[in-house]
Amino acid sequence: MGGVEKAPRGKLVPLAREGYPFILISLAVGLAALALGWPRTALLALAAAAFFAFFFRDPERRSPDDEQAIVAPADGRVIRVDRVEDEEVGPAWRVATFMNIFDVHVNRAPAAGTVITSRHFPGRFRAAFREEADTSNERQVTLLEVAPGRRLKVVQIAGLLARRILTRVKPGDHLAQGQRIGMICFGSRVDLYVPATCEIITKQGDHLTAGTTPVARWQ
Repeated sequence: MGGVEKAPRGKLVPLAREGYPFILISLAVGLAALALGWPRTALLALAAAAFFAFFFRDPERRSPDDEQAIVAPADGRVIRVDRVEDEEVGPAWRVATFMNIFDVHVNRAPAAGTVITSRHFPGRFRAAFREEADTSNERQVTLLEVAPGRRLKVVQIAGLLARRILTRVKPGDHLAQGQRIGMICFGSRVDLYVPATCEIITKQGDHLTAGTTPVARWQ
């Protein structure tokens, strides 16, 4: 499951809108350096533009045709599946997904629902795979109400290289399953909290694809 997407032959993978400033500035610097006869600077700038184009890829995704499925909010490897007591979800399963620099970093809604809260918490920039990163690192917390009594929470956690958490949603927004909710630049972790009554169908070590891979099911 998961992996780097390959565009159909002759078709380019779309780019996340958040990436255009990074790409265009790098291109402009590279072209200016070429015009000024600075080949090393031009090479570095154009290489940066190519990296940003790769990093900010945003392929189209199709969620499973299963009303009971809860899908992954992030691409990456599952580093933890555990039971927790969450103040907003209640008794819950937590699925923690680590995104490395090669994963798609656009995050998506795990289920259709309404955004109850979307809050930013300042914090540190420790390695995102560390256990305490979920409370000590900078993070964005999005709480969804899927149905009365059914809530999910997505926590986008900054890491060592991640210095910006970008969100596209606000309280009151109605989201479709798999809809883009934001992204983290560059490399980080996303935790999904689902009620303990749900059936967990992923495990530590699995590689997930945001908006596509089922990780749990409503019971």
